[in-house]
Amino acid sequence: MKQFDFNIPDIAELKASYNNPENYILSEGIVSAVKVAMTLGQPLFLTGEPGTGKTQLAYKIAHHFKLANDEGEYKPFIFNTKTNSTAQDLFYQYDAVRHFRDANLKGGERQETVDYIDLQALGKAIALTNPGAFEGSPLMHDAVGKARHTVVLIDEIDKAPTDFPNDILYEIENMAFEIKEMGVQIKGADNLRPIVIMTSNSEKNLPDAFLRRCVFYHITFPDRKQLMNIVQNHLGAGSDYAHEELIDHFIRVRDVVKKKRPATAELIGWLRMLELEAFLDGDLNFNQLSTTQKEKLRFSYAVLAKNKDDLMLLEKTFCA
Repeated sequence: MKQFDFNIPDIAELKASYNNPENYILSEGIVSAVKVAMTLGQPLFLTGEPGTGKTQLAYKIAHHFKLANDEGEYKPFIFNTKTNSTAQDLFYQYDAVRHFRDANLKGGERQETVDYIDLQALGKAIALTNPGAFEGSPLMHDAVGKARHTVVLIDEIDKAPTDFPNDILYEIENMAFEIKEMGVQIKGADNLRPIVIMTSNSEKNLPDAFLRRCVFYHITFPDRKQLMNIVQNHLGAGSDYAHEELIDHFIRVRDVVKKKRPATAELIGWLRMLELEAFLDGDLNFNQLSTTQKEKLRFSYAVLAKNKDDLMLLEKTFCA
């Protein structure tokens, strides 16, 4: 029986490289869109193919401007939108079940509601514009110190129920939200307004009232020159000819597949796969691949194709 003959790669190292904000290449259009959104104090609403870097832009902004979250890391607060998300979920969560249980276990002893409130992404960002008001409060735990800007990522907002986008307009515009269970309003400092990035895969239309209050930018798929920069960023120094061969082949792959074309995220994963398989060692010419190279290439298509039909089509076109 054939045994596994490879070592487990350092996944943490691979993910760190992929997620490294310094590797994110900014187009002039994206820079302009971010500048406008920050100047107007409006959310930046991003659309584009899945995998084109919408989510990673929030990390790039936090890293570039050194905007720390409540853990002191130069990363955004993240809200992953779900099909059952409500506006309240973006600001805070109240654990009513645990509150009720504790009250009963402690013989009816009064339990403070604030102990069962957890601020969420945008709620934390608003509170951090005025952290001194929460010193010693369970609402912010140890996250006190200098008032500051932060970045908030509301990912895949198009997944949310129809009312969700409109339900958060007042809070974003006024930098305030109410914790109903406590009967208090949390008010932030308008001059330290968080940078809010919202992404959508364009799965459904969003309300006009919501769109009017956002700066919109569509991330188009990178052209050949931009793809070349991406390859060089992630592979480092190397042969320009080899890099060009990789890009040209990737473009041909996108032209061949029928159902789900790979985006830049798949390109980076594919490059890492080829590195692990030592495919890039030596001369590279996709028109004159050896039998071993074809087998490695066939294996690597599992990163680019997302269904059986596209996978078989790639194998038939390039590895026959």
